[in-house]
Amino acid sequence: MTPPVNSVSVPPRGHRVRQTIEQLRSRILGGEWPVGGRIPTEPQLVAALGVGRNTVREAVRALVHGGVLECRQGSGTYVVSTDELAPVVARRLTDDRMTEVVEVRRAFEVEAARLAALRRTPEDLAALDGALAAREAAWRAGRVGEFVEADAALHTAVVAAAHNAMLAELYASVGTALRSTITQAMGDALKPERYVDHTRLVDAIRNGDPGLASREAGAFLEHSPGE
Repeated sequence: MTPPVNSVSVPPRGHRVRQTIEQLRSRILGGEWPVGGRIPTEPQLVAALGVGRNTVREAVRALVHGGVLECRQGSGTYVVSTDELAPVVARRLTDDRMTEVVEVRRAFEVEAARLAALRRTPEDLAALDGALAAREAAWRAGRVGEFVEADAALHTAVVAAAHNAMLAELYASVGTALRSTITQAMGDALKPERYVDHTRLVDAIRNGDPGLASREAGAFLEHSPGE
């Protein structure tokens, strides 16, 4: 029997807005709309998401307020971050707080390495090997900027291998801070005394040794202001 029309449950407006925010966030995190890229226009979002203009407008406004999106007059709305925490962390990042940044990195990376040693997949190991090789190549070439990005990519690959979505999202929020600590540690040139070998860290993860992986991940952050 078909229920009467007036019995159909219509989600409250606030619920629809929250759902739309999650849909937008999901597409951003999934890479459909990358950082620096422009999201579809309001009419296109209405059609794609199946909600009204006001709902789309409120959802976009919420993500703009959270620092994920940015409206540019006459140009459109752009993705400026993958989550709301990143802009907050970036605003709080100052030279006198670098010690705190390193402590947070250590908390994340030590646990990530431990979990990675327990949960890594063949695909994770391939990603780690590739990131480690890119890091070594950048060091040999003496390119500071390239090395900073490669080193950050390796640490991110370790976190990804932990297969903990919340940990990965929180770690992504300190991306700017992560690169700042590495840049500060490296200075203007890649000097031999600043080199830190991460081969043992990757090997510990490969060999499924969570204790050694944790120690390797924490050792280089124990006493230094950066990498």
